[in-house]
Amino acid sequence: MTIPSDYLDGYEQARAVNPDLAEKYVAHTTVGDPDADAMMEELATIDADVGFRFLQAGMDEEHDVLRDAPATVQSFFQGIENPPDWVDLESFGDGVRLFHKNSKLLLAGMLGGVLVEGFSTNISKSFFITGRLRDQGVRRLQQNNRQMIELFFPGGMMRQGDGWKLSVRVRMVHAQVRRLLAQSSDWEHDAWGVPLSAAHVGFAITAFSARLLRHMRSLGARYSEEEARSFMQIWRYSGHLMGIPDAILYEDEESALELFRIGLLCEPAPSTESVVLANSLVNSAPLVAGITSSEERRSLSGYVYHVSRALIGKELADQLNYPEPALFATSFGVLAWFRVNEKYDTLMRRLFPNRARDSDFANFSALFDVSNYDEEGISYRLPTHVYAEESKRW
Repeated sequence: MTIPSDYLDGYEQARAVNPDLAEKYVAHTTVGDPDADAMMEELATIDADVGFRFLQAGMDEEHDVLRDAPATVQSFFQGIENPPDWVDLESFGDGVRLFHKNSKLLLAGMLGGVLVEGFSTNISKSFFITGRLRDQGVRRLQQNNRQMIELFFPGGMMRQGDGWKLSVRVRMVHAQVRRLLAQSSDWEHDAWGVPLSAAHVGFAITAFSARLLRHMRSLGARYSEEEARSFMQIWRYSGHLMGIPDAILYEDEESALELFRIGLLCEPAPSTESVVLANSLVNSAPLVAGITSSEERRSLSGYVYHVSRALIGKELADQLNYPEPALFATSFGVLAWFRVNEKYDTLMRRLFPNRARDSDFANFSALFDVSNYDEEGISYRLPTHVYAEESKRW
């Protein structure tokens, strides 16, 4: 096994804890997505508008158009038409309920915990080099929110659902960015492995699912075991559609947390890119929420830092150069406040059902306020240049 140099030290540490999973994770740092990668290589040889039309046809099941597409394109869409045997679409309703009744806490856990933890790894390299968060950061984060909402919209993971389509879109974008980065002198193959590797996508999906559930519990979320299992399976199916190989795709919450733990051991310490992106993410929160006042933006960013530090822990927060908290601020205080507030909302729901319905609608509306919805619908256009500033809009 060829190990990228950035992972040599971490692999030895992880192997002492779980040798099989450590070997599997590091091996997948040199694996991309063979089917999607082959499709992008072939599409690069034809007219961009024609290639876009084939992708649109594949997503919208326009078989009369798709039959004229290159063989790799036809094979790609044939391979994702039918869900795996372990997918039970009827059971996804429990996960949908978990999402919507905890939407405020879920967004807090995602922004302050999961995304920051993801950027603490070498995942940050591809984002930093391409500059998508730098050039179109708000749009990128709103698109991320949009995908999550659609995954947990009733019917969203059916073949015609937007959750299904956006998961596959992410896979195609990853493949295109992987192709562009592989051709760039900025990417250090010997040190980092394959851009947007199977290991990193597999790691990310464990963060979006199991790690997010853990953060939500810290913030006071309440849900049943059935809802948690369903939530995990929705993300698992999304991960399958994103092209994560079975070997590195979790099966349940326990296996996801273990993969997250071992993956984190394998990863090098947070880099300069990690520091830049994590802090950019926190400071982008007010813009995503549509806040333009400089004073209000500083206040909200400070609060997000406070919540994030409580979720990710002092050690990682310090590694990411988070500003020092106020003397009176403690992790216990912010998490306790969230939990008390959640208990209060639960009590009010029981005592005043009409108020609960109004609150649910307000929360649902708020999700759309921090999401990106293009008037023309989902676009399957892809980046045309490795640097976001020089790419056509997609």
